[in-house]
Amino acid sequence: MMNQNQVKDIIQRWRHTPEEELKPEDYQQFQKLGSACLSEGDSKRLVTFIQEEKNQGIVKLMGCLLLEPLVNEAVRKEKSLDHCEAAIVHLTRTCRPRELLHGFLELIEGIHAAAISETILALMPHLQTVLLQLEEDKAACLGSALQALQKQLSRLPVPYTQQQEEADDYGLCGCCNALAAFIRPFVEEIKRNGGLTAEEEELRMELVKFCMRSLQEPLLGATLHRDRKSPLWLFAVEIMVTLPAIREPFSGLLFFSSARRNMLMDNSQSKDARACLAYLLFVQLITIESFPAVFSPVFVLQCNMEHIDQLITSKNESRLLKGLALFEKSLENVADHSLPVSLLALNSFYRVPQNLRLVLTACPLQHLRTSSLQVFQLFIDKLDGEAKHKFFRCMLKTSKHAGVESVIVKNVRNQVELSMKLENWNDWFLGAGFVSLLGEVLCLPQGPETDLLTNMDKIMESLNLLRFLLIRDKELRRNMAVWEELIRIKDEYLKMLRVCLSMSRSYYSAELKELREDRKQKAKEARDAARSSRIAKSITVKDEKVSDMSPEVQHQVLQCALVTFDLMESLIVRIEEITEEKKNQLN
Repeated sequence: MMNQNQVKDIIQRWRHTPEEELKPEDYQQFQKLGSACLSEGDSKRLVTFIQEEKNQGIVKLMGCLLLEPLVNEAVRKEKSLDHCEAAIVHLTRTCRPRELLHGFLELIEGIHAAAISETILALMPHLQTVLLQLEEDKAACLGSALQALQKQLSRLPVPYTQQQEEADDYGLCGCCNALAAFIRPFVEEIKRNGGLTAEEEELRMELVKFCMRSLQEPLLGATLHRDRKSPLWLFAVEIMVTLPAIREPFSGLLFFSSARRNMLMDNSQSKDARACLAYLLFVQLITIESFPAVFSPVFVLQCNMEHIDQLITSKNESRLLKGLALFEKSLENVADHSLPVSLLALNSFYRVPQNLRLVLTACPLQHLRTSSLQVFQLFIDKLDGEAKHKFFRCMLKTSKHAGVESVIVKNVRNQVELSMKLENWNDWFLGAGFVSLLGEVLCLPQGPETDLLTNMDKIMESLNLLRFLLIRDKELRRNMAVWEELIRIKDEYLKMLRVCLSMSRSYYSAELKELREDRKQKAKEARDAARSSRIAKSITVKDEKVSDMSPEVQHQVLQCALVTFDLMESLIVRIEEITEEKKNQLN
């Protein structure tokens, strides 16, 4: 350790040494001495040295090296906080801006995971001061600083609940608020000027990139509600206000100029950011007044399908909710029965319903499945007759899920009933087009070997449709060719279903009989074992055909299966009775 006289001699030498003659060792020693002052709790002496007039030459040349220890000390928020702040402020006024910027960027890059928010909050005001002092390359420097800050903030978890956001344990909300304040002077600079110079246009583009990155993270993962002005909601408003303020129209980002959009960030990030932008605009209605009213609801829906698809293919609950909400809001403004069949030829209009079906059938969260079913039905309601017909056939061929198919069959019935009203006559659900659709509805996927329990929902809806068609035969008999084809399809379907029922009932009855015999045998073996040996610890049970279930549950499942078959059988009988009644009436 050096004594006070040695330190004074070194400082005196530095005062009279030209910059080009300073050695790397001098810079290292200057940083070491400054850090020692802080570690020894003598921050006041360090501030005095930095502010002393005769030391300004040294500070200008080497002061940047003190940024890291000063910021780290400020983060600890000990008694020396005011001294550290005063020292940093003086350095930002005295040192060369580019060297300061380089020092800040290195400091940001090296932030420890446990002190991300504290460090960023401590240095951000000073970094802003440095950037505003730059005369050249301000845009590129601002872009580098914003990207570095956002990269560190992306390491913080996004609060999901209201309680988490209010607690802000990791400091993300506070940092977002600070970021909004950080960019305001640069936004004002763009707003002030009419025609932008090349440098100002570059600055504007860096701000656009910042907004797009903010939409992608953290806002895409945040839970946002209009009725709760949370910190992240206010940050979302700030981003949405900034974009039109810096002359970046929403329509251009969402609907047009894809090549230019992808210059802002990589393709996957761009898709996420634009999807979040669409959600904030059309669902949360943030700055919706800035969106041109010239676009029709159908055009908006068509463009939003890309963003909806991006969201509902995610495994993240927050993104899924945003996708479902965006789909619902985009559909709400479209008139019922108005979407033409030509839209179904677009890739997005094929992918979105198929991906919605996956949410409906495979998502483990009940509320998401419920929401997806509501949106699925809303989409069907908006299709015109021909589009519904094509969509129903597509889903019946591709869904491979009886629950989804039952929803489709129920909608088929609703459309037939609607078409039976003269003012709504629709050939797709009463004429020749209906026969091809009926062939898809009245179909057993594996013929006589179809698993009736797995396909129960669709089969029951199909039988109910048949019963309805026979009761309302008057409207259908207007076209005898259609009626005769319907009867043919009906007869073939019921014949196959009877065979399938007979095989299934025999199989499940045999299983139930075997299970009862097993239970009797086990009870007898248990009594015999108890009499012969009181120390028996277990009873050997033979392999069961219905695995992973207790005998009681197996018995209940088999009984329910037989009851289901009885219900199907009763519907078939009723359909045949109605057929005979109609024949007698005609004769």
